[in-house]
Amino acid sequence: MKNNTEVKEFILLGLTNAPELQGPLFLMFTLIYLVTLIGNLGMIMLILLDSRLHIPMYFFLSNLSLVDFCYSSTVTPKVMAGLLIGDKVISYNACAVQMFFFVFFATVENYLLAAMAFDRYAAVCKPLHYTTTMTTGVCTRLAIGSYVFAFLTAAIDIRDTFSLSFCMSNVVHHFFCDIPAVMTLTCSDKDINELILMLISSFNIFFALLIILTSYMFIFITVLKIQSGEGYQKALSTCAFHLIAVSLFYGTVIVMYLQPSSHHSMDTDKMASVFYTMVIPMLNPIVYSLRNKEVKNAIKKSFEKTRYSSGLIF
Repeated sequence: MKNNTEVKEFILLGLTNAPELQGPLFLMFTLIYLVTLIGNLGMIMLILLDSRLHIPMYFFLSNLSLVDFCYSSTVTPKVMAGLLIGDKVISYNACAVQMFFFVFFATVENYLLAAMAFDRYAAVCKPLHYTTTMTTGVCTRLAIGSYVFAFLTAAIDIRDTFSLSFCMSNVVHHFFCDIPAVMTLTCSDKDINELILMLISSFNIFFALLIILTSYMFIFITVLKIQSGEGYQKALSTCAFHLIAVSLFYGTVIVMYLQPSSHHSMDTDKMASVFYTMVIPMLNPIVYSLRNKEVKNAIKKSFEKTRYSSGLIF
């Protein structure tokens, strides 16, 4: 990356400058981050330790939990430091690194949601061929493909953003180094860079959405043909959690990244960013475990083992 900028560091304005809100916001984000950490790492451990969850659906869910944890960790600790001790300065290189990992993990999540939709399609529409369709090799290739596409996307986006010159203000009107917020600071002509960003974002989002929508179109057609009430309920419940996660993720991402920078309101962007950088990673493990009998049984079994082990010790 060619560093052709006079700016050596950026100042993140954060969510608010109101002193009376710093403490409550810090406590709220600390709680959110702790729930995110416990929920996602707990989900990963649960899936690893319970052999009944060693199936494609939970393989993708464990990857999603890992990505959500990393995704939140890329942004939240810096926000908390800004609220607690007023540390709002971030170096040029640290800003680039934060942006890279944010784009990387967000893109991985994008493709993992598509892979999970395809998995639900295979489970509902092709149940007799499910084990031969969603083999270990297929699941591994889908996961690796998500990470590879994400790495390429992040590399291109960072090169596209930091090839610009930043020779005016270094104040980022955001609480992390998000691409639209950083791009507004450039004194270069950014039209081509914005076009590249929009094309890449549009391809990633709409390609994944095409897979998701196509999968669910066939799922709903299959569900409508099911005569058994029990089978109908099971088919719907197996997809409901994934649909909630998809709606939460894409609803905010589309609003944020598929519009020109001239249409961006920084205050609105901040609120939307809080939702998809902190709230969604916290909600995903809750959504997937809320009415999921397999996850509930695994949690119950884990608690029983812990209680039994404690009884033996004492």
